[in-house]
Amino acid sequence: MKAKKLFRYAMPSLAVCVLMFGCQKKDRPGLGDFPKDSNPPGGPLNFYLAFDGTTSNAAMNAVDSIRANFPASNPLTSTTGISGKAVKGEAKKYIKFAKPNDWVSVSKSFTIAFWFKRDGQTKNNTGTNGPEHIMSMASTIGSWSEGTLMVFLEGNNTACGVKLFVVDKNATDSWLTWEGGNAIAGLLDNAWHHLAFVYDAATSKLTLYKDGVANGFTPQWGSHGDIAIDNSKVTELKIGAGPGTKYDTDDWLSSTFKGELDQFRLYSKPLNSGEVSALVASKL
Repeated sequence: MKAKKLFRYAMPSLAVCVLMFGCQKKDRPGLGDFPKDSNPPGGPLNFYLAFDGTTSNAAMNAVDSIRANFPASNPLTSTTGISGKAVKGEAKKYIKFAKPNDWVSVSKSFTIAFWFKRDGQTKNNTGTNGPEHIMSMASTIGSWSEGTLMVFLEGNNTACGVKLFVVDKNATDSWLTWEGGNAIAGLLDNAWHHLAFVYDAATSKLTLYKDGVANGFTPQWGSHGDIAIDNSKVTELKIGAGPGTKYDTDDWLSSTFKGELDQFRLYSKPLNSGEVSALVASKL
């Protein structure tokens, strides 16, 4: 009787053990194939969108390859890119991420690099002339801009303003731009172009590379030094949109990019000219 009783009590525990060890032996479901980068773990490339997914899963087509960081949403369609696939921007639509991995928290200097193609005058979401945002980070820092970082183009192929706006952890903001007499020609000619924004904390200067060539004008954020963005206040990374939310209006802060984007990268270091040139030459 005692043996039977012991057996009866032991069976549930045995079943639990079998289930536990059975589960442990199962293979982890695969995430599927998506573009990888040679950047080593802990390297300076913190966020990378190749847009090369060819599945029916829109999130897979816009996955970040550094940490397999999937977007919360990707309503954009795929198109032929400078290398493999790209995404086609559209009015009122953008790709949404919670964070660009740890890029904000680890960056003192930085590089933002991407390929884009756009034909003619930039437009706001109602179709009149206005800026088109390549990317932005919405934030609760308290800035009038509703964000802490935005990169956008404004103009036509004869003269295109290229603008980066940044807000630090103290809600101090700065415009680092190429506009007016420094506006750039030949950017909106319906051909692929590479832009790299390189901020060096040692000099507080921002260098703009177009197709691997540094622009002679280098705007400076005084003696600001480290970029010092407050990661805790960042609420959303937007690829292809400004930090605003008034998408059905002509609000310039809510304007989206209507061209094509490919190979979007965020580095936590200032790339040198050779490194930028290598991205261009390899169409990366």
